[in-house]
Amino acid sequence: MNAAEVVTTMLVQRFGVSSGDITDGTPLRSLRLDSLALEELRVLIEERLDIDLDEVSLTPRNTVGQLVAAVDGKVPA
Repeated sequence: MNAAEVVTTMLVQRFGVSSGDITDGTPLRSLRLDSLALEELRVLIEERLDIDLDEVSLTPRNTVGQLVAAVDGKVPA
C-alpha cells in the first residue's frame, strides 16, 4: 500500500470522509479536519507505516497532496 492509499484509507475509515471528496488539491480543512484530528491522523499513519512524522508540520491549510508527499518522503524505499 503506497502513501496515497494509506492516507485515503485513513480519511475514509477513521474520519468518515467520502472518497470522492479526496483529491491532491483538497485542503484538509475542507474535509473537516481540525488540529486534533490531524494529530490523530499523524499517529495512525505513523503506526501503519512504521515511520516518524514528528518533523512534519500539518495544518488544516495543507492539502491532501502535501500530506501524501510528506508521508512519501518518510517511507523507506
